[in-house]
Amino acid sequence: MNISIDPYSGFCFGVERAIKLAENELAENDLLYCLGDIVHNQEEIDRLKQIGLLSIDYDRYNNSKNIKVLIRAHGEPPFTYKHAQENNINIIDATCPVVLKLQQRIRNAYKEMKESNGQVIIFGKKNHPEIVGLEGQTANTAIVIESSDDIDKLDYRKPLRLFVQTTKSTDDFKAIVQEIKKRINSANSDQGNFKYYNTICGQVSNRVSQLKKFCLNNDVVIFVSGYKSSNGKYLYGICKSVNPGSHHISSETELEKNWFKNAQSVGISGATSTPKWLMENVAREIAGLCIYKI
Repeated sequence: MNISIDPYSGFCFGVERAIKLAENELAENDLLYCLGDIVHNQEEIDRLKQIGLLSIDYDRYNNSKNIKVLIRAHGEPPFTYKHAQENNINIIDATCPVVLKLQQRIRNAYKEMKESNGQVIIFGKKNHPEIVGLEGQTANTAIVIESSDDIDKLDYRKPLRLFVQTTKSTDDFKAIVQEIKKRINSANSDQGNFKYYNTICGQVSNRVSQLKKFCLNNDVVIFVSGYKSSNGKYLYGICKSVNPGSHHISSETELEKNWFKNAQSVGISGATSTPKWLMENVAREIAGLCIYKI
């Protein structure tokens, strides 16, 4: 049986950069705090914890002084930096450059909409760390929509500026854009007042076509990611839609021997938050399971 790892899977640039910054700091110091989990993968969190990376929540951060804190790739709202300045907190900023650029664009749109009594809209997952950071650029006045069910909140008589979370589905974003255009027409409003920007990360959007090909080339697909990962849920959905023999696991301990019955090829893929070493562990475990006839 052939076992292969998807060459396009694993950490995206932003996550890889954040982890490298954490490792570099911990090579010189025994302890580094991270505001929230550095990545939505418990196995990687546990590995980094062993070398001194400790996740803290907002309550602890807001009551801390004189410490060093890593800002993860998702980014943070302005208040986080203000608190750091006022409390002698040394920030190691690992915000993904793609997210930083999006934050700047949303800040600019917020200023524009404030002057014209318009609305800034963000298509994404409510309370997701990236969304929290993006909302903060608008003094938390942006309207976050998760699906077409939420767009009743919009006032189609006003100027509208729509952005999208960097890890969302391109097809879902297009559907939201079309639905808003329909509502504008129904309200007899000016389409020129609506501007939208596809701010999905290219590394994420390009994964879909690559992943579909990978899934079609294997009898069984094992998708490895944390269950809290939005990107993991989305990409696993792609796997399952293309190859019904796809299974979502968070580590090799969840593998089931019967999944590989009569399989000639097994493909292992993962989310942008899945470390390569974890997928390699899964590959070795599958190889061990399949030494014996099923």
